[in-house]
Amino acid sequence: MTAGARPRTRDFAGHGGIRLAADVWGEASSPPLVLLHGGGQTRHAWDRTGPRLAALGWQVIAPDLRGHGASDWSADGDYDLGLLAGDVRAIVAELGNRPLLVGASLGGLSALLAAGEAPGAALRALVLVDVAHRPDPRGFHRIVEFMRGHPDGFADVREAAAAVSAHLPHRPAPDDPEGMRHNLRRRGERWVWHWDPRMLDSFEGRMDPPGMAERLLDAARRADVPILLVRGGNSDVVREDIAEQFCAAVPRAVRVDVSGAGHMVAGDRNEHFIDAVVPFLKRFG
Repeated sequence: MTAGARPRTRDFAGHGGIRLAADVWGEASSPPLVLLHGGGQTRHAWDRTGPRLAALGWQVIAPDLRGHGASDWSADGDYDLGLLAGDVRAIVAELGNRPLLVGASLGGLSALLAAGEAPGAALRALVLVDVAHRPDPRGFHRIVEFMRGHPDGFADVREAAAAVSAHLPHRPAPDDPEGMRHNLRRRGERWVWHWDPRMLDSFEGRMDPPGMAERLLDAARRADVPILLVRGGNSDVVREDIAEQFCAAVPRAVRVDVSGAGHMVAGDRNEHFIDAVVPFLKRFG
């Protein structure tokens, strides 16, 4: 398995039987490692990470969350965290063999509830990528504003890539914007984001509702698995004091910062992200 290997595709049945599309790298006999992307992304957020981790000896599974990419949308537009956690539990049960979970942002919250609330998913360990029990509202609102922008879509892929570059000015613009096509779908003559826009109604009510921070911390403690919190050193979503609070409240949690990375750590500094997580993953793989 080389870093440039193309993945296989497979489907999973999520909570309620919803179809979840996934890319898979590595041998079926290798220990399973699930990569869960953030809100508004697709499984292609892991296109560089997946083959690298498979080359190190894992079977890597990167699903599209419900409402994202090639996975089905919720029929009623409901994207409550409990539903997403149910999808994670279903993937873990279908894989068996107590997989490792790496969840970024929304994927991390879903994984945390899946592991720490009944019926708890059976995991070996959990990596949370720039997500903890409470977000910085400034960074959260910046992401939602970007997702709400361009409701009429884009004329072409280059226009979409320019919008992303404006949102992430710290990240070099891609040499080939065609890679952005994975995150888009056609709607008439326009290109729109490849996720259900109804999700935003759930996101805006999810920022820090009463009791959510306590619920997430309780889930982290009840999960009773080793947890690695990977924070972007320049993150505007997980402040340093929030990361410290999380690790102080969760006995089995440790933390590492990836210098120069923002909220989307793997996309910003992929090599540094891999260097940060592999020693932790190898302890349980």
